[in-house]
Amino acid sequence: MENIAADVTIEEVSSIKKKLSFDIPWRNVKHELDSAYDAVGRQVKIKGFRPGKVPRKILELHYRQDAEREALSNLIEKHYEDAVRKHNLPVIAQPEIDQQGIEQGENFSFTAMVEIRPEVEPHDYEGLEVARDEIDVADGDVDDRIDQMRDMYATLESVKELRESKQGDFLVIDFEVTVDGEIRQELTTENYSIEIGGGKFIPGFEEQLTGLKKDDEKTVDITFPDDYEPAELAGKQGFFKVVVKDIQEKKVPPLDDEFIKNFDTFESMEDLREAVKKSMVDEATQKTNEDLRKNIISALLEKHEFEVPSIWIERQIYRLMLDAQQRMMSPGLGKDKATELSWSMRESFRPHAEQMMKTALLFEKIAEKEAIAVDDAEVEARIDELMTVNGQRLDQVREVFENEEARERLRDEILENKILDFLIDKAHVTVEHKSFADLQKEST
Repeated sequence: MENIAADVTIEEVSSIKKKLSFDIPWRNVKHELDSAYDAVGRQVKIKGFRPGKVPRKILELHYRQDAEREALSNLIEKHYEDAVRKHNLPVIAQPEIDQQGIEQGENFSFTAMVEIRPEVEPHDYEGLEVARDEIDVADGDVDDRIDQMRDMYATLESVKELRESKQGDFLVIDFEVTVDGEIRQELTTENYSIEIGGGKFIPGFEEQLTGLKKDDEKTVDITFPDDYEPAELAGKQGFFKVVVKDIQEKKVPPLDDEFIKNFDTFESMEDLREAVKKSMVDEATQKTNEDLRKNIISALLEKHEFEVPSIWIERQIYRLMLDAQQRMMSPGLGKDKATELSWSMRESFRPHAEQMMKTALLFEKIAEKEAIAVDDAEVEARIDELMTVNGQRLDQVREVFENEEARERLRDEILENKILDFLIDKAHVTVEHKSFADLQKEST
């Protein structure tokens, strides 16, 4: 039997989404149903009938749902794939099918909502207007960094005289917490070290610890923040019964020859200052390079408005969530808690995920237009760079890149860097001078 062509209409829902509507003649539907019942009849075993000889009425009585399900699947798959092929639709995922089933003697209608690859044509990507920071590392900045290093070697010493606590002191305290008239044993703590003004505890707590002496007791009244965990305490009033067990001062070592001995690589103060300044310059250069690349991407995206398929964005969000989960687990957070937290951040990842997908599409097309590619020699050279750390060869790195998927990720990374280098080379870059202190403020 020759099938009659189905009617297909294609509606453009958006630039990346199309709705295909099908109307399949009953003759085609009947043929598919007959084939489905023939297949069922050959497979089932019914007492009194040989395989393949079961009457249609018996099959319809017992296996109608199975046959219709098979016929529907075949009809939808065949006509949908034919339409995609005939109309050259660049679909990127399985369609959303809407259908009401088969009615005897009636045409079968269904719709397929499908997302397609966006058509992207990069333009005006040469001559992008961007700013680049030039960071000046002054002697005072080096002094501040060395002071931070001294702070790392500081020690805490108990205050000998009987005096009141003040800003900058460290207190060793016990505290018992009461919420809603109930003592919360899980919050009760002994020998807790806290810096007054350190900003590490519940807001409003540290400020109430000034003016206390050793062995003093005080009830500190605070309100738990709205985002406090566990959530059952968020926004509630808590009473901390505090006992001061010790008051300590931070003692920072003097900047002398004894301090230099903490570092094997420095023989003099001049060596230390030179190394610290180089480290700060390298830090500033890395930050300004990263910012320049972000500025290039932002300038490029501003010139290109287009939609990205939702399924691509969702996949990228999932990758970002997994990455966040792994970072949270790295310092020791449990997997369940890390999963919960990364899931709670899901929607906050959406703008970044969309930007990443738009950038990837634009970069792909720019690479095609400008014939930017990565050959095997460049991949090997990058692997050799990664294998050398502090002058030592790390052969484990090459083992990682024996995996084809890992090599392709590295190839993609190299390609992205080459495209960015091309865009930066063609851009109009304005240099803005800033201090190292400005850089640190922007980073916090």
